[in-house]
Amino acid sequence: MLTDMQAAGARLTHQPGAREPDFSQGARAFPHERKWRQPEQRAGVAREDITISRFTYAQTAARREDATTPPDRYFFAIALKSTRLKLTRGSQTIFDGAMPAGTLYVGAPSKPLRAQFLAPCDFLHFHISANCFPSPQQGTEPLAPECLNDLLLLRDPFAEQLAKALTEQGHSADRQFACCIAQTLVMHVARREPPRTKVNALPKWRLRRVEEYVKARFDHSISLSDLAGVAGLSRMHFAAQFRAATGYRPREYLLQQRIEHAKSLLSNTETPLVEAALAVGFCTQAHFSTVFKRLTGDTPARWRCTSRNALASPRLAECDPVPSREPVSHVLPADLRESCEMRNSVGT
Repeated sequence: MLTDMQAAGARLTHQPGAREPDFSQGARAFPHERKWRQPEQRAGVAREDITISRFTYAQTAARREDATTPPDRYFFAIALKSTRLKLTRGSQTIFDGAMPAGTLYVGAPSKPLRAQFLAPCDFLHFHISANCFPSPQQGTEPLAPECLNDLLLLRDPFAEQLAKALTEQGHSADRQFACCIAQTLVMHVARREPPRTKVNALPKWRLRRVEEYVKARFDHSISLSDLAGVAGLSRMHFAAQFRAATGYRPREYLLQQRIEHAKSLLSNTETPLVEAALAVGFCTQAHFSTVFKRLTGDTPARWRCTSRNALASPRLAECDPVPSREPVSHVLPADLRESCEMRNSVGT
């Protein structure tokens, strides 16, 4: 069991200032950091064992931030959306690339960190007292800060679900509920067993070649062998190293890229759904719709309508799917005709 946790709490109420951006209800449920990793501290109020805050950056321009974890605290960060950033400490590069949603990062006390945000981002931050970690069991060594420093778990499903449970509560998330979520996260990290075998991440120069290849040919049939050949590795070694570097299996990454391009088509053009499906590499609209809903939680038609209404009007509840145009006949490209949708996706 965790010790010294009953008095722990999280500040969950915050009144935005006149110049503070107006974030969604879920974002305002926690203090918004005006400066990265520095939640506001109310004057005259003792610092709590657990503080939860949110850092959101909506600009596309690069932004650099520096912070040092307090000597008595651990720093936990959970990515609420996919982003691209670089984490460094001096000349050491800790992470550089696309960070998937659900990624968990842990920083130890007294450790400086520099972040370069290269895309919009949304992070939930936990500032946790070292006293909140569980006491070592009999016969085991105490938990050393260095064991957890720079722990980076790409797409940690459990941490992602904890963050989702907390953010979905919005203003109704009380102190005890937030404290319970933070305690569970601490337990998850403290009791995590190190991997038995370490897989080296795909080197950055190989990863860039794969990313550029997918970006240029996402609408074509791409196999695991194709990507492994671009990286100059065998299928088995490429798949393992690619997942270690990105948190995605190659097939998942390809589908994610196709859906991201489809979002751009749906929000910026009047392209019919069937044309959008073919344009991003799917053989059928049915499979496109299935994958789109699995990755976004919504159908393409509903997502298109919600996206446009979010910009044009707050009345999302009255939104109806955009009617499709009259059927249009299409002739599939030769490379798509020759392969079914199973072959059009990269295998694991």
